[in-house]
Formats: sequence, C-alpha cells, structure tokens
Amino acid sequence: MEKAIVIGATGGTGAAITEELIKRGVCTIAFGRSRQKLEQLAEKLGNPKHLTLAFGDAMNPDDIVAQAGGANVLFHCANVPYNEMVNKLIPLGESVMEAAERLAIKVVAIDGIYPYGKKQMDLVTEEHPKEPHTIKGKVRLDYERMLFSNRWTKAKVMIVRLPDYYGPTANEASYLGSTLEAIAAGKMAFFVGNMQVPREFVYLPDAAAMVAELAGKDLAYGQNWNIPGAGLISGREIVRIAQTASGHVKPVIPLKKLGLSLIGMSVPVMKEIVEMLYLTEEPLTLSGEKYKRFIGPITATPFQQGITSTVLALQESKASFAQI
Repeated sequence: MEKAIVIGATGGTGAAITEELIKRGVCTIAFGRSRQKLEQLAEKLGNPKHLTLAFGDAMNPDDIVAQAGGANVLFHCANVPYNEMVNKLIPLGESVMEAAERLAIKVVAIDGIYPYGKKQMDLVTEEHPKEPHTIKGKVRLDYERMLFSNRWTKAKVMIVRLPDYYGPTANEASYLGSTLEAIAAGKMAFFVGNMQVPREFVYLPDAAAMVAELAGKDLAYGQNWNIPGAGLISGREIVRIAQTASGHVKPVIPLKKLGLSLIGMSVPVMKEIVEMLYLTEEPLTLSGEKYKRFIGPITATPFQQGITSTVLALQESKASFAQI
C-alpha cells in the first residue's frame, strides 16, 4: 500500500484509520466535505508532509476521482445518519464504487454487524447466516450485495465489520461516543440500551491497526472480515471506568425504547435506534479466528486502558479547543 485515500476522513472510523496510516508512513489523502474539520484533523496529526487534504462530496464520483491522486487503496469510511440510511446508504456506496471502478483501485469498506440479524452462533464468524429482521439490517445486506456486485470488474473490494466502537475519534454516530464525551466533560450522560448486559466494543485505534493490516494483503479482497474487540463489558463497568478517569460523577441515564422514542420526537436519529435495541439485549460477539489465521494476532487494548485513554484525550481536546 503506497498511497491511500480515506473517504469520510473526519468521521470516527475515518479519523482513526487516517491516523494509523500516517503513523505507518503511508502517503494519505484525507477526503471530506468540511474544510474546517479536515484542517482540524491535520493539526491534530501534526500536519505531516505525507497527508493531503481533499475537499469534495462522496456522493459525486467525479469529486473522488479528481482527488484520488494516484492512490492504490481507497478506505470507504463515509456513512449516513440512521434516519437517512434507507434512502442514501446505497447511493453513497455506488458513488464510491463507481469512482473506484474508474480508478481501478482496491476498496476497504467499513461496515457493522447489522446484516447478521439475531445471533445464531456464540462467536459470530464470517460464515454466520445473514438473516436481518430489521429495516437497517436489510438495507445493509443490500449494501453488501451492491459492493460485491459483478458490476465492478476493475475495483477489488473487501468489507470489514466492526462491533460497536469507542475511542478519541468516536462521535455521535457511535453508541458510546456521546456518552464518553459527556462523562469527560462532567455532564449528565445517556447510555443507549441495557447497562447490565455485557457487550462487545472495539477500541478504534485497535480496529484501525487491524484494518490497515488487512488492506495490505491481496488475499483479503473479495471477502468479509470481522474485527473483534477486547471482549465483553457492561455499560455499568464502562461508566465506572470513565467516571474514575474523568474525575466527575454525574448521572448516566440508560435509554431504552420509551426514552429513545420520546427524544426521537425532536431528534429523528434517536428514534431510528429503537429497532436496533435487540443488540443491547442479545448482543453479538464477533469471532477473530479468520483474522488470526490469515493475518496475525488480534490487537486488543484492555478496556481499562482504552476507556481511560479516550476520556483523557477528550478532555485534552476540549481544553485545547478552549484555548484557541
């Protein structure tokens, strides 16, 4: 992998992958719509010489092609809000794939676990049946079919599936992003789902490192890959670690169906989370056996370390912003 372009570079996964590529010395093009956010990302990374900022709309393949600059791997990290998924997810993916086809480059598409539906294995492998029962799961499965369609003859694609994630770059698009941000700021926080049931979460810097390893392997393309976290942890334990790290203890309120529906009256994206609450009651746990067999060891930062680092990074970021 000599040069890469990251579509959606200022989002949670995009920023983490951009940072990982820069650490590895890969010439990287950070592509996004917001000049301000891209410049903030570059500043955070120390404005490295091998990082190029590219402004454009991922919904327009011409913008991507114009900015690709000789990249041989494209990381598709752009996403759409929950309440726009049905109408915009596949058009977004088609735009990215059309650009990749014209560029004849490799594509690493970052996705989640929704297409699996309800778990049928204790450890979910890439061969787990894809039988989604939710609207978003079905859309995501159609999205996978589009990515692997024989329409694309020049672009090679893989799908990398992450569980719920957290980390310094995670934002409101993740279940834990806003929760940890509020705790770090010493504010009352909300936690989506059941706080007693242990669930899988992956630390974004770990996920980015494993995704970068996959991207450099020719054998990885044309397949799905699961990226597991460091095990299972309950919301209650997450909050305990985060509050200890932050030095603040303010209420953390679990949001279930009723609470999400009420908030959704004014914040549409929250209402759309309701159908995915089954994952907080009967969570899936991803198997990393395929990754270990073909790529290498799983990178797994312990929760105590990862959550503490995330909270401290959020506090430092806020302090730096306040000084500007």
